[in-house]
Amino acid sequence: MKQSLQLRLGQQLTMTPQLQQAIRLLQLSTLDLQMEIQQALESNPMLEMEEDQSPSDTQAEEAPKADTPEEAQVSAEEPAAPDYEAEWDGKLGDDLPVDTQWEDLIPTSAPAPAPEATDYDQDARRADGQSLRDHLLWQLNLSRMSDTDRVIAMAIIDATDDDGRLIESPEAICESLQDDEAEIELDEVMAVLHMLQQFEPAGVCAQDLQECLRIQLQQLPADTAYLERAKVLVNRHMNQLASGDFAQIMRRMRLSEDQLRDVLSVVQSLDPQPGRGIGEDTTEYIVPDVFVTKREGRWVVELNPDIAPRLRINSQYASMVKRADTSDDNNFLRENLQEAKWFLKSLHSRNETLMKVASRIVERQRNFLEYGEEAMKPLVLHDIAEAVDMHESTISRVTTRKYMHTPRGIFELKYFFSSHVATTSGGECSSTAIRALIKKLVAAENPRKPLSDNKITQLLEEQGIKVARRTVAKYRDTLLIPPSNERKRLV
Repeated sequence: MKQSLQLRLGQQLTMTPQLQQAIRLLQLSTLDLQMEIQQALESNPMLEMEEDQSPSDTQAEEAPKADTPEEAQVSAEEPAAPDYEAEWDGKLGDDLPVDTQWEDLIPTSAPAPAPEATDYDQDARRADGQSLRDHLLWQLNLSRMSDTDRVIAMAIIDATDDDGRLIESPEAICESLQDDEAEIELDEVMAVLHMLQQFEPAGVCAQDLQECLRIQLQQLPADTAYLERAKVLVNRHMNQLASGDFAQIMRRMRLSEDQLRDVLSVVQSLDPQPGRGIGEDTTEYIVPDVFVTKREGRWVVELNPDIAPRLRINSQYASMVKRADTSDDNNFLRENLQEAKWFLKSLHSRNETLMKVASRIVERQRNFLEYGEEAMKPLVLHDIAEAVDMHESTISRVTTRKYMHTPRGIFELKYFFSSHVATTSGGECSSTAIRALIKKLVAAENPRKPLSDNKITQLLEEQGIKVARRTVAKYRDTLLIPPSNERKRLV
């Protein structure tokens, strides 16, 4: 085997640490970006937040502002290059102030009293993310019962899902509790089950929808109007109620249309999923990244100035860096200075890219801002990528978990992207606009004779929009609109 040297030419894309950092910051949401900036401030002594300064300092260090409203006023500008040759003389002033006094470090003899916590603070209990199971156990601990009944109650609570529905039969629960020491009868399980069904929320631990509604009706005040007829409706005519056969219900219960409407109002006031009101749902706060307003007849795009603090490089620490010094302290300062520059540059690149993409979206979807969802135009990532001369993957990162505040509400940037459907005139219609039209047609329909999917398809075709019936059904499901037989109501 002969060894030889060969010369080859090739291209290779290398992900530098700076590029990796820029990509990572680009795909962060606003809240995640704020946490990232706070972490950088704590770990890098070269970074600091800009604070209120004197007029002379502000004039010397103020970054140039954007010329047009569409440009982002980026706060992470690189400051002027510090004098790296400056050296410290090694002396401290006699009147050097200190940040902390000894009295602040000495604990007082009387510590501050802790805030009192009440056992019945419902808001505090809900704020802890309490689940339905914890809520039922809390009520169970306040109930007096034998040890055997408590074991049965624990098994029933474990067999209750998050909607408050019992997912196992009492027979299966009774069989799972059998052991050699004690034999539990089915009557004991049913007795404990009936007791748990009186817990809050009303209708919990029911075996099916009919029993859930029945339990809630039993807990209503006795003087509730049409209560007895509502109980008859739920107990005897549940199948006709589910199918919307109101004519048969009126005939069997000997009710007029007005009376049936009042009875249905009582049933509709009940909660078919009582457990949904108590759960571990956490509130997710949305902070808009971009503001869109109309000024003097034109739409203006601006970055949210509150999404990130204004950062700069600490000039005092930067002046301590010495070019020819290779000591550990100097290397530490030099590395942190370089990382601070990269971080500020990545923030500037993120804001600039976000501003470009948001401006192009507003330019394409101006009709939506003027007239609403029905005027939404078809738009895909490729269109914006071509407009800003970037890759589609970059546009996808920019539009993920980034929000735009408009006069019509707050929307994720991905909301403005949708597929298209051909029209009879040879044009295109956005799927978002079609969903808005379907929602409008359903809202204006006759409750006695709701529109079927075929009828909606015909109405859309009359407006010049070609769409299949299954597509209408899919869009209707995404809008959480039930089928026509479930939408049938009495006027």
